[in-house]
Amino acid sequence: MATVAAIQMASHIAQVERNRKKAENMVREAHARGAQLIVLPELWMTGYDLEPALFRRYAEPVSGPTVQQFQVLARELQTVLIVPFPEQDARDGNRLYISAAVINNDGAVLGVQRKSLLWGQEKEAFSAGPLDYQVFETALGLVGILICYDLEFPEPARLLALKGAQLIICPSVWSKTAEPRWEIQTRARALDNLCYVLGVNAAGSGACGRSRLVNPWGQVITEAGSDREEIILAPFDPSMVKSARQHIPYFSDYPSAFIPGWQLK
Repeated sequence: MATVAAIQMASHIAQVERNRKKAENMVREAHARGAQLIVLPELWMTGYDLEPALFRRYAEPVSGPTVQQFQVLARELQTVLIVPFPEQDARDGNRLYISAAVINNDGAVLGVQRKSLLWGQEKEAFSAGPLDYQVFETALGLVGILICYDLEFPEPARLLALKGAQLIICPSVWSKTAEPRWEIQTRARALDNLCYVLGVNAAGSGACGRSRLVNPWGQVITEAGSDREEIILAPFDPSMVKSARQHIPYFSDYPSAFIPGWQLK
């Protein structure tokens, strides 16, 4: 049993240093309240509503100052951190990606997940990441990352579940107009795949808030409000994933013809 936290944060547009300071303070608060895995929302560093050229100005490599700052913090607090950031990859023609770094509780970067399915005007600033959904073995368990719109399709979550994910984390800037889909899809992805889903939404910028943890039975364990900054904490119990999968035979009855060669890990 562990405690996970979602930081529902309102970003100051294009004020990177100010946002970093706020994010660090909120991470420290979540840790002081007992969180062992803490997640920030999508594009918290810059804010979501930027002109495409400004994202290029503020984007960083994974070795840049933002991820480094939170590596130090993870090591100090001995806490797993999921840190989204606008990524620029010099090895890939300086393309920009909406990414999330997975930092273990010893400060090591376990990997970076790039958003693979871009929504609307995101296509003007960012490239789509590969349709390759990784499971990261953190100190708290097996974690997968789906960034915002990635969660709206059933296949990415199913692929993570088949790879053994116990917790799917969704850093987002999910809009008020799409709030009914947030309600349905966070619960559906958890129940369909018999795993936890931690939806971590922004506050402000037209986002609907309502960050939440959903358990493997599709039940909302805790949820933030819709229009304010908030830190929510909830229990994460990997044994409940095993229990749900024993009681509901989705995976034992799942036809392998859907995904040839699959095997639940």
